[in-house]
Amino acid sequence: MTAQELAQSLVIAAPELLIAIGAMALLMVGVFVRKESANAIVTSLTVALLVAALGWMVFFAPMGPAFGGAYVHDAFTFFMKMLVLIGSIVALVMSVGFAREEKFDRFEFPILIALSTLGMMLMVSADNLLSLYMALELQSLALYVIAAINRDSARSTEAGLKYFVLGALSSGMMLYGISLIYGFTGHIGFDEIAAAVTGGERSIGVLFGLVFLLTGLAFKISAVPFHMWTPDVYEGAPTPVTAFFAAAPKMAAMAMLVRVVMDAFQPVTADWQQIIVFISIASMVLGAFAAIGQRNIKRLMAYSSIGHMGYALVGLAAGTVAGVQGVMLYMAIYLAMTLGTFAFILAMRRKDEGNVEQISDLAGYASNNPLMAAILTALMFSLAGIPPLAGFWGKWYVFLAAVEAGLWPLAIIGVLSSVVGAYYYLRIVKIMWFDDAEGRFVAPAGELRLVMGASGVFVLAYIVFGGPIAAYAEAAARTFF
Repeated sequence: MTAQELAQSLVIAAPELLIAIGAMALLMVGVFVRKESANAIVTSLTVALLVAALGWMVFFAPMGPAFGGAYVHDAFTFFMKMLVLIGSIVALVMSVGFAREEKFDRFEFPILIALSTLGMMLMVSADNLLSLYMALELQSLALYVIAAINRDSARSTEAGLKYFVLGALSSGMMLYGISLIYGFTGHIGFDEIAAAVTGGERSIGVLFGLVFLLTGLAFKISAVPFHMWTPDVYEGAPTPVTAFFAAAPKMAAMAMLVRVVMDAFQPVTADWQQIIVFISIASMVLGAFAAIGQRNIKRLMAYSSIGHMGYALVGLAAGTVAGVQGVMLYMAIYLAMTLGTFAFILAMRRKDEGNVEQISDLAGYASNNPLMAAILTALMFSLAGIPPLAGFWGKWYVFLAAVEAGLWPLAIIGVLSSVVGAYYYLRIVKIMWFDDAEGRFVAPAGELRLVMGASGVFVLAYIVFGGPIAAYAEAAARTFF
């Protein structure tokens, strides 16, 4: 690589470099400022750092490959990185009140969020198998720590340990798959792998490697049957951590899965399509039925997340421009719905009990705060896919792509799963509006009200401004075709 190519690569990857350098500088800030104010200062600076990276990417970062093809920034990565950064920024802002009330004020938390976000952005831009794996591990190591960051809680420690053990297993399987793919193709670059598997008879070793690689990626999006960690980690981790897990990492992992199958393995679509169809059906069905009996709202959101990843995979299974567009739109809509819902979960706080997590605690919420209850009702309807809210349009795009690709049985199963899943969303609405109140929640913090309001406006008004988003997603999806 020449000096000119290196300089160009550094400019293209400037947002990631900004976060990396900023995170290291913030470590020094956290160490040397007073302990009482360290968390507030570092959190504020971390939010500013992520906002600066977002602004730089929007206004200055050029498109193109970098670092000898290990990294790429194109329209698809731009869209998905936007979602990653928005998810990280909002989740970090929502944690401020919780940190203040629950003595969760460790300055390491926002820095770990920044490092994890750095890993996610590199995951989205990875253009060969080794850069993908290194980015994934950077993200995962930070996530293992923040899952168990509340050392005084046995549940948090258990969540971190489970996530670490199962995450290490999935990373090992992915690395084994990468070694097989390299061994049978002689390449790690996505374009070179695509050229190697184009035409001729496919090697059984490459197919085994693809299966192991998809296994590791499916773990990261908590798709069935690699979902086992999700309910326990969502329930055990501190609620701001759970909100973060449900938002930004899902965006990055889904983007990574799309790029791997559509870029490196597009010539063997018929092979990976079977795997994606299976895990999509399994995720939709389990997410719909397993959530019915849940009483803890964080566990319910875990199974909801599993189901929604299954719906997004319906679009990917189509293997078309419309399918990739559907995945991108679904993830954007899912991000807004999830962040809004977790803002409500963080606001479930009583003066004497602190934060509560049982669904029954929402009883009579509408009689005490009808405006907030109305917004949460809209979010629940949107998660259920009821028209004309945003969640309906997300499902519309992925199901339509599947039907156009001839996968109409997959679309039918998705619709039926949505009907079953609507039960537990509507049950929350019924509890809020028709059950007797059991007590009042304290007034939510200003940042939580802001997130609730913004997500409510998004799901209600998506039909008005969704056109430009869909148009950009379609243009970005054509990156692979």
